[in-house]
Amino acid sequence: MKDDKNISEFKANDQHIIENSKLNFFEALIPVIILMLLLAYNIFYAEGEMMGEYSNQYILLIGGLIAAVVGVYNKVSITRMLSEIWENLKSVFVPIMILFLVGALAGTWLVSGVIPAMVYYGLQVLNPSIFLPASVIIAAVISIATGSSWTTSATVGIALVGIGTALGINPGMIAGAVISGAYFGDKMSPLSDTTNLAPAMAGTNLFTHISYMAFTTVPTIVITLIIFGIISFNIDTSGSADVSNLLNTIAAKFNITPWLFLVPVTVVALILLKTKPLVALGTGVILAAIFAFLFQAEVLNQLGASKLSAVITSIFTDTQITTTNEKLNDLFSSGGMKGMLWTILLIICAMVFGGIMDGIGALSKITAALLSVASSVFGLFASTVISCLGLNAIASDQYLAIVIPGKMFKKAYEDKKLALENLSRTLEDSGTVTSVLIPWNTCGAYQSGVLGVGVGEYFLYAIFNWLSPFTTLLFAALNIKIRQLSNSK
Repeated sequence: MKDDKNISEFKANDQHIIENSKLNFFEALIPVIILMLLLAYNIFYAEGEMMGEYSNQYILLIGGLIAAVVGVYNKVSITRMLSEIWENLKSVFVPIMILFLVGALAGTWLVSGVIPAMVYYGLQVLNPSIFLPASVIIAAVISIATGSSWTTSATVGIALVGIGTALGINPGMIAGAVISGAYFGDKMSPLSDTTNLAPAMAGTNLFTHISYMAFTTVPTIVITLIIFGIISFNIDTSGSADVSNLLNTIAAKFNITPWLFLVPVTVVALILLKTKPLVALGTGVILAAIFAFLFQAEVLNQLGASKLSAVITSIFTDTQITTTNEKLNDLFSSGGMKGMLWTILLIICAMVFGGIMDGIGALSKITAALLSVASSVFGLFASTVISCLGLNAIASDQYLAIVIPGKMFKKAYEDKKLALENLSRTLEDSGTVTSVLIPWNTCGAYQSGVLGVGVGEYFLYAIFNWLSPFTTLLFAALNIKIRQLSNSK
């Protein structure tokens, strides 16, 4: 198309990266600045209700509209922008289906007694004084085994939030611990897609990348565990003194039996066997529905006109199981698939904004500007970190936050005689792990939706995630484990 003659494009790992020679840096920043100002106003002054419940979604669409105007001004065709939006939406189709299944999973695991059983036995095993560091370790082990922080949160993460909440621990702390462990495992697992993507973009191999990444990742997770250990020893867990009452209340309402653990064990086993997430989670929903009929007939009778209608309701919409304990009433509620709609709409709107920004060449323009000011080795590392953080916020997608800086900065690392595993490590330290700290990023939206805890509530406690970029910059500033190209194998 003649309107796009100023556009050039390359494709890397199914990600389209577009450069626009006509667009200047300040024009590329216009949609970003307006988006950030609107989001800041909504969060800090309007308390998230500037335009109603879906304020953030509307703001992302407004940002996308402004980006489209900038694109049209710079002779980018509407067709190209729509094409990039479509590419972005296709990339989140499976995550959206997973979110729907997670909503169904939460509902069926509640009415079948799976979640109550996890809470019941977990209250007896996980002591409040070690709960937070134990949550980090459990999440890390599952995530290393599965290669997925998302799967970890959707299985053990939900259970840990339930158990910790019943103990009276701040849900933000629990979610932060789960996310810290989950992203450590995701980052270090050879099964993880981002762990494979980062070295592919930088031009190094997988196991060199993982071993080199351990230099910054292990100290970061150790510090995280120490901080959570200190927090655990000093928090006031009002629920710990009331454990016997909680146990009696759960046992009075549900038929609690170890057989219920066959459901989560089956799901985890399927994931470890590399079964597709949609199949594994779908199996978890079906099994839980069957177990609800087998073990929780009384609960189902209380919830609906028939047992079948109660199960169907738990899959698709709101379910509330009332007990004599107010704390458990808050815990034993689920929105089903309906409860995931806010998160799904946020992801869709973020993909629209990110697609238009990529389509007009704004993302690559902003990254190139950062690269141009990286004169020193530390400046190069800092520019990479800032680029990854910025793209997580602007493109709302962790894959673009790895792919674009990986391609743009590769030659600069080679010019400074730096081994390319420096780049791949920095991409993960700042691209992969910080995606969950952005509310409108696909990862932030997913984790807050699955765990039922807002990004603002867990941000401070996702210690591993926000500490990782600082660790990589500290190593660069002090020249610790910065491998030179001549020494790289």
